[in-house]
Amino acid sequence: MKAYSAKQIYNIVLAGHSGAGKTSVAEAMLRLSGATNRLGKVSDGNTVCDYDPEEIRRGVSVGMAVAPVEWKNKKLNLLDAPGLFDFAGAAAEAMRAADSALIIVSGKDSVCVGTEKAVAAAEKRGLAKAFFVNGLCDESARFYHVFEDLKAKFGPTVCPVVVPYIEDGQANVYINLLAYKAFDYSNGAPVEVPMPDMGDHRLAGLRTAICEAVAETDDEMFEKYFSGEEFTPEEVIVGVSKGVKSGAIIPVFCGDALLMRGMEQFLDGLTWLLPTAADKAGEIGADIDGEPVDLSVNEDAATAALCFKTIADPFVGKVSFLKCIAGKVRQDDSLLDMRTGNTEKIGKVVLMRGKKQEDMRVIPAGDIGAVLKLSNVATGDTLCAPTRKVTLDGIEYPAPSLRMAILPQTKGEEDKVAQSIAKLMEEDPSIRFENNTETHQLLLSGLGEQHLDVVLAKMRDRYNVQASLAAPKIAYRETIRKSVKVQGRHKKQTGGHGQFGDVWIEFSPCDSEGLEFDVQVVGGSVPKNYFPAVEKGLRESIQKGPLAGYPMVGLHATLYDGSYHPVDSSEMAFKTAASIAYKNGVSQADPVLLEPIDTVQITVPDTNMGDVMGEINKRRGRVLGMTPSGDGVQTIEAEAPEAEMTDFGVFLSQCTQGRGSFLTSFARYEQCPSQVSEKIIAAAKAE
Repeated sequence: MKAYSAKQIYNIVLAGHSGAGKTSVAEAMLRLSGATNRLGKVSDGNTVCDYDPEEIRRGVSVGMAVAPVEWKNKKLNLLDAPGLFDFAGAAAEAMRAADSALIIVSGKDSVCVGTEKAVAAAEKRGLAKAFFVNGLCDESARFYHVFEDLKAKFGPTVCPVVVPYIEDGQANVYINLLAYKAFDYSNGAPVEVPMPDMGDHRLAGLRTAICEAVAETDDEMFEKYFSGEEFTPEEVIVGVSKGVKSGAIIPVFCGDALLMRGMEQFLDGLTWLLPTAADKAGEIGADIDGEPVDLSVNEDAATAALCFKTIADPFVGKVSFLKCIAGKVRQDDSLLDMRTGNTEKIGKVVLMRGKKQEDMRVIPAGDIGAVLKLSNVATGDTLCAPTRKVTLDGIEYPAPSLRMAILPQTKGEEDKVAQSIAKLMEEDPSIRFENNTETHQLLLSGLGEQHLDVVLAKMRDRYNVQASLAAPKIAYRETIRKSVKVQGRHKKQTGGHGQFGDVWIEFSPCDSEGLEFDVQVVGGSVPKNYFPAVEKGLRESIQKGPLAGYPMVGLHATLYDGSYHPVDSSEMAFKTAASIAYKNGVSQADPVLLEPIDTVQITVPDTNMGDVMGEINKRRGRVLGMTPSGDGVQTIEAEAPEAEMTDFGVFLSQCTQGRGSFLTSFARYEQCPSQVSEKIIAAAKAE
């Protein structure tokens, strides 16, 4: 592929609801532009963007893919993002690297949750937006119903650009309202035909809508329109383009990716209307003092680039995808990684189209490419020239909503599991992994069941590590509710010196995260040099409570009396005596089980409030309050036992169709209800 300047480059993320046809649209654009010699299909597992074995097996995108397209001396870097919410981390990477968002909408299913989320993500990033209504050759497709839904949901900024002319229920003719031309696809290839009778009130209304949108972009256009003059096609294109770049207009295209209908007009429209990298790819970074730095898209400036995606394949090696903001990323250059402070030697620079590589050598400002074998560079890192130290905004990943214990199939392979997940985390930072030393479990967190299932599949296929998932153990605690005074006496006679330790300890409840130790011995009944041994014996003992073996908290122990033997007493003897006193005492002090309580913030649509609050109550939670979050959304503040919230993310996703989200944080421990406590104790004893 030849080199392009920023004025000829378009960085476009393909986003939208799962199943709308994002990968198929990318495939059609690749085929039409000549980048591929056949039209791949998701169902056949032979598309350019869905090349991962898991994507082929599942028939859906699970990662983001880059696919450059050349069209009429322009370069379009397509970033195909997954639509499934379980893989929102990859969608966040694509949004970060893009300058425009092309949101694919199904002609059958209309506006879905994924459509709303894609628009919200694009608006948050300040991207220009466009819609493509796909699959219009399907008998159940209804373009005008979808168009009205788009206008109802996203307002008057939604503007028609290419629309179908439906005759006898068939969408064979597509009308380009920008060029004011009609094309018939009945025989496959497009043939220009006379414009249909614009007396049809629907088409006349669409033409009026686009002219009104153009009039709103400029005072001169406004006066011309309302004086009754007609806009030329060039004026319409320039006016709509201004509106798209400013966010005042969201153009709507349509067609059918599988049958390649409307795709020429679609590609023309994208290059006419969307902002180029020169228009949109500049950023505000921060220097080493945290002061803002304006980075314009200039090939002659000092280099600044962002790593927005990483592939860590055991066979291909590490591939770092870079978006160059300023300067050039050249093979054999040395750039500074602002996260690590290390200088990285740039190795082979390539253009990636799906999994295929093509030599590129240089990534100019505004363009996207990949560098091989940058072993220390991570996703989100800024690479810059040592003469201009600047840090770009990283990638904001969604918080994990599902945490499970990961169990190696073969005992002793815990290290292999940890190493393979560490590799997978390099290319998917939305994964979280920890080794819980208290429950002795490896914990894996992700964005949903399918997300974790893909992690297990990649561990198996890439690293030959078999594992399964199970509900994580809960870190319960035990405490006491009344005070007791007990004796701990250890006496053992052997052939030589014996062992003798004798203590009287009062155990009482207190507000602490462990043991509070106090000494009130008078008269030297227990020598001072044995006090530390008594405390040590108690601290070791509280690691296992009397009910189910969970750590003891909120325990105040006062050593107030005892006795010793001048020959047989030792630190070990008094440590053992303290342990005996603990066992005798806490079992008599009304021990109870404590469970961790989490604070939960749940953001849901107003329509789902009742269902979610009811579910919180079912899970033994308490709703503390509600706060309006705007746009028909409420944030519920609640507290609930951690044990009851393990699969809450699955419920919330199903209940709200993916619109809801939640965050949890540990609040405190509370006494477990007796019926729940009995089950936990029985399970612990059985284990």
